Amino acid sequence: MRGRLLTILLLLPAVLATALFVYFFIAWTGWASLTGWNQVARMEGLFPDFPFVGLRNYRSLLATERFWPNDVLNTVVFTVCFEALCLSLGLLLAILLDRQPRGEGLYRNVFLLPMSLSFVVTGTIWAWLMNPTTGVNVLLEPLGLNAVRRGFLGVRALAPLWAGLDALRIDVVRPGLTADGRAALGAVVIAAAWQMSGFAMAMFLAGLRGISEEIREAARADGASELQLYARILVPMLRPVLVSVVVILGYVSLKIFDLVFIMTRGGPGDSTDFPAIYLFDSAFKGNLWARGASVAVVMLLASAVVVLPYLRRQLRGGGEG
Repeated sequence: MRGRLLTILLLLPAVLATALFVYFFIAWTGWASLTGWNQVARMEGLFPDFPFVGLRNYRSLLATERFWPNDVLNTVVFTVCFEALCLSLGLLLAILLDRQPRGEGLYRNVFLLPMSLSFVVTGTIWAWLMNPTTGVNVLLEPLGLNAVRRGFLGVRALAPLWAGLDALRIDVVRPGLTADGRAALGAVVIAAAWQMSGFAMAMFLAGLRGISEEIREAARADGASELQLYARILVPMLRPVLVSVVVILGYVSLKIFDLVFIMTRGGPGDSTDFPAIYLFDSAFKGNLWARGASVAVVMLLASAVVVLPYLRRQLRGGGEG
């Protein structure tokens, strides 16, 4: 009895803090999204005085071109490209490391290093690298790469490659410049994938290392080459890990803000605008608190659609196991 009471007393502060700072404020945000709190409201005691308007903010949100379809489509495109790049790079790196090359520990740490950075630091680094007056672009001429590049310009087969590289000599990090929005979105995808592909690599590598060596030896004994071993046996066995990585990366992409805000501020135009940036502009720049709350609720629901089925599946699997 005493041990149970001690456990309750130890857990009670964390439970109360979670209830207040997570669930209470989620409920408060949901309530605010149903009100007319779109200006500096008159205060009555601790709470502002604003009218209940029902779903009007959500109807207004769906009628706003910036949010629908622009921000929603940007999020979809970013999520697909970001996940595809992270999954492909992460799986490739995991397979290479699974071969246990010399210096594997060093490589693993190097690939995981970007994960230790915040998206703010990543955005600052990539904004500097892609700025036309600093970073990579300044290094091209001293290294003689401009001459090499000009020499390949006449090769017709490589024209699409150089066109893509031109698009990614990114001027979008400077305010006021007119640049192709697709290049801006591509820049954000590359920076985000650079940071998170190490996470995918670690997950896939853990999955590969968890596969019994007997399966590998049996496949080799049946005459399978190393390529066939990975393509037909080991990689298909990573399906549970793949689902976990897709869900977690999807959650990251749905709430992306700091990386985009540092690199592009949502520009040029609305080409890299996302719901989180729209929320920030609405609530903290325009004092449209109810609209910002409605964007936050939509983001929460989108995250729940991605995460809750996965959690339910994991809990059910844990119960069965």
